[in-house]
Amino acid sequence: MRVARLFTLCVALFTDGVYAHDSRPIFVQIDLRDEGETLLSWKIPDSVQVEDAPDVVLTGGCAAAMDAETPGETGAHRSVSKSLQGIRWYACDAVDSIKSVVLKFPGTVPSLATVVRVEWSDGSTRTNHAPPGEQQIDVPVRASTRGVLQHYLALGIEHILRGYDHLLFVACVVLLAGSFKRTAFAVTGFTAAHSMTLGAAAMGVVIVPTPPVEAAIALSIVFLAAELARVRRDTLTWRHPVVVASLFGLLHGFGFAAVLAEVGLPHNESLVALLGFNLGVELGQLFFVLVLILGLNLLSRFRADSVKTVVFSRIAAYPIGALAMFWLMERLVLFA
Repeated sequence: MRVARLFTLCVALFTDGVYAHDSRPIFVQIDLRDEGETLLSWKIPDSVQVEDAPDVVLTGGCAAAMDAETPGETGAHRSVSKSLQGIRWYACDAVDSIKSVVLKFPGTVPSLATVVRVEWSDGSTRTNHAPPGEQQIDVPVRASTRGVLQHYLALGIEHILRGYDHLLFVACVVLLAGSFKRTAFAVTGFTAAHSMTLGAAAMGVVIVPTPPVEAAIALSIVFLAAELARVRRDTLTWRHPVVVASLFGLLHGFGFAAVLAEVGLPHNESLVALLGFNLGVELGQLFFVLVLILGLNLLSRFRADSVKTVVFSRIAAYPIGALAMFWLMERLVLFA
């Protein structure tokens, strides 16, 4: 078990730089009012430090009128629930005079995507999704259904591929399942379950506070890591991984919904946006599972009775469990 101890030590040394939700995008909202008044607001995820937070401005036929006052200060940034927020009024020549949103970072540009959402005075909305590192994003014009689907599809793919906690859970499920057939059933159960709770939470049918959900997601990974480290493999988890994956999938769906809630759904295309985001999550998850299975095939031809797969699973359980425990402790602090 020297290798396992070494992996665990490496995780302990480097966890200061590892966050499970760095995938949360920068969110910019543009509210177009009557007579050229425009309200620009933005929210920066908590992975960005205060001193590294960008200033957000509009380009085109608009002039900054004033920064709205916030409790204790006047300016673009403030800390609310460990997130940075800003708000600024603009006077624009016309509704279509805004050209782009520019993020002005004081230093290094973080690898974060940006979502720009425009809302017109009649209630219609349009969302544009920019890849990580892009500092100038074109302001979207009025939406088409196809455009909404494409933007939220891209957002879903990016979120799952950068959502390290969800990917780590899926990796544990694949290792527990062992064979291709059992993996297919388990992953399908997980997908169906988290799609149900994602839809229910996104449409406001069920409301669950985010901090307990994120802590419980980390705990679900700890549980699966403990199962992987077992010598005896006759528990319910090992015999029926589809059951465990489906039950925990309900929990992970609320986690996906929390990210979608920060971005928001367009009022007139909410179902299309939800469908696009969920499809994006599934496509990204499928890609990850296929890559993982290919790697296991190269290791031991992916046979359930393979000694190499069993040894690899037990070794992998220790760094996975250590990292998940770090996330759990980090998230429990939010309850204080």
